Amino acid sequence: MAEETEVQAQVEDYAMKPADLMPAEFKFVKHRIEGPVARMTLNRPDRNLLNERALIELARGIEVLHEKDEVKMVVIDAEGQNFCGGVELGEYTTQRVFQMLDAFHRVFVAMLDVGKPVITVVNGPAVAGGSELAAFGDIVIATPKAKFAQPEITIGVFPPLAATIFPYVLGPKLALELVLTGQAITAERAYELGLVTKLVQPDQLEATVSDFIARISAQSGAVLSMAKRAIYGGMGLSLKDGLKNSMNIFLHELYRLEDAQEGLRAIVEKRKPQWKNR
Repeated sequence: MAEETEVQAQVEDYAMKPADLMPAEFKFVKHRIEGPVARMTLNRPDRNLLNERALIELARGIEVLHEKDEVKMVVIDAEGQNFCGGVELGEYTTQRVFQMLDAFHRVFVAMLDVGKPVITVVNGPAVAGGSELAAFGDIVIATPKAKFAQPEITIGVFPPLAATIFPYVLGPKLALELVLTGQAITAERAYELGLVTKLVQPDQLEATVSDFIARISAQSGAVLSMAKRAIYGGMGLSLKDGLKNSMNIFLHELYRLEDAQEGLRAIVEKRKPQWKNR
């Protein structure tokens, strides 16, 4: 009877559509709003493995922020000794893999579409899908306890997101090395390669995260979103086309913002700007 109940609960979890799930119903992700920051914590001991439910929670936790202008940024971290051990093997069955990949893809689309800067905080191993999740942060803060690995090749598959984002971050040669060998790298090596933005000791981690939060959240939320869009919108374009994209956003969208005008007035009036995030 207990086994039947557990199976039924899993079926209900899988059947739940993303649009039906709200943060109060999350099981594997702690979601809370702290002033201008949405903090999302992976909480599936002990390796924080990702299943479809956990992926849906991550995606929904970000998607619900679209209408919250007062939230300027997202922080993703994890409970326990591991950041994330990747997608659990049971999700790779032929019956599950399409739904799992759809949920996995949805997370990263949400991270891009939300427009708000995303910080990933890595204080332990980030493996496979966990490494991809960490690397996709706009800012990646890690400690020496972290390591990054894409071992998918050793079980006969390849990491789809790493195959896309690593060439941009690391260049094609290093991306090929990490994906084709499945070899793990230390946090120090990840920092040298540019995969990690900031490498700090564990006892300095929270202070470093808080400093980034303070610096970024002090800015206009609307302008932060446009700056992120200008940067990512130029990737893959020629320098000339990238410049055109950025200038179009600057001239035709940025200068329509109340905050852009407020920033200029504040300079003239020698005071701190009062952002309205619009």
